[in-house]
Amino acid sequence: MADPARARKVADRIKVIVAEYLEHRVKDERLGFVTITDSRVTGDLQHASVFYTVFGDEQARQTTAEVLEAYRGRIRSAVGQQIGIRLTPSLEFIADALPEGAAHLEDLMARTRARDAELARAAAGARPAGEADPYKKPPRDDASEDEAGPGADA
Repeated sequence: MADPARARKVADRIKVIVAEYLEHRVKDERLGFVTITDSRVTGDLQHASVFYTVFGDEQARQTTAEVLEAYRGRIRSAVGQQIGIRLTPSLEFIADALPEGAAHLEDLMARTRARDAELARAAAGARPAGEADPYKKPPRDDASEDEAGPGADA
């Protein structure tokens, strides 16, 4: 089992190699605007999961997944030639859920902003239900101040 630092370095190198291969070597017009977002390697360096996103609609994602599956063997060969380890890891391409997660968070933020604006409008004309100052204060001894007179030292 490789140490985690080495596995992380191998995963980073695989990410770069796959991205460069897709950019420069794959000339398939079905390949969409794909971005390699991450890669992870098992502890024994035998299997690599490569995460990717595709800009476009569901059809573009589907055709890009088909192209990546078709070119998986060639990409693995390029990884094996450039990575310099004894055994080349098998590759698995996984569509990253990053855009969907970001869209969900943006939707939640928009709903939260709308709700905050609604609450601010409701609070604009509101008055306190009780006294204006709800905090208890110590009782003032007004009588002792009156007896001493103004300006007298207490």
